[in-house]
Amino acid sequence: MEALDAAAIDVPGMRIRVLGRCTSTNELLLAEGDADVLLAAEEQTAGRGRRGRRWRSAPGKGVTFSMAKLVQRPLRELGALSLAAGVGVARALRALGATEVALKWPNDLVVGDAKLGGILVQTRRQPPGVLAVIGIGINCRHDGALGERLRRPVAALEDYASVDRNRLIGAVAGSVLHAIALFEARGLEPLRADWESMHAHAGARLRVRLVNGRVLTGIAQGLSSDGALRLQTGSGLQALAGERVISARPA
Repeated sequence: MEALDAAAIDVPGMRIRVLGRCTSTNELLLAEGDADVLLAAEEQTAGRGRRGRRWRSAPGKGVTFSMAKLVQRPLRELGALSLAAGVGVARALRALGATEVALKWPNDLVVGDAKLGGILVQTRRQPPGVLAVIGIGINCRHDGALGERLRRPVAALEDYASVDRNRLIGAVAGSVLHAIALFEARGLEPLRADWESMHAHAGARLRVRLVNGRVLTGIAQGLSSDGALRLQTGSGLQALAGERVISARPA
């Protein structure tokens, strides 16, 4: 597989850096505090996903990179930033030929039931706005060890599109920046319909684990204006923000 090369990654307005190995591209950019930087790594030793889960990054098997942007939206709205970024990633992958890519709420990229990648957004206050670091991981080549570690089906981009990894990063990053610009200008609203159209579980019956450990069942009914997942349950429509989808089946 082609090596990552900062000179070959074209993202207007961003300073590009590539490391052979690091702890976590998200954590490094958060610690540095600089905006308009894209940092990619061949291998991460301490990458994290949602709820602190480890994100395994094997050398040469995929792309893992983070972008730091200063975002000026109310802090209460930034929970939806990962959804906006998800729209940007999915749009780019579909344009590259991976037309089956879908979004699993709130931050997974999937093909059918198999995980193709994920997004992790971390923020910190940095006047005059908030420094947002958007971490993106995409599986490009098959890695049997990853499926065993995650204990779930894993997809690889090579089955759906043939693209140089440096070009892939440039295309995805550019699309995400466009989505973030829309989000910064108008919030989630201009992106919500696109997200819902690419939702892997639209109209499905979901089992969702709540933060208190209880499990709630209902029919997925899109997103609320703040990015919460709307679930039609036996007791009415509920909006879920910090929960986890544990299973889905046709309604």
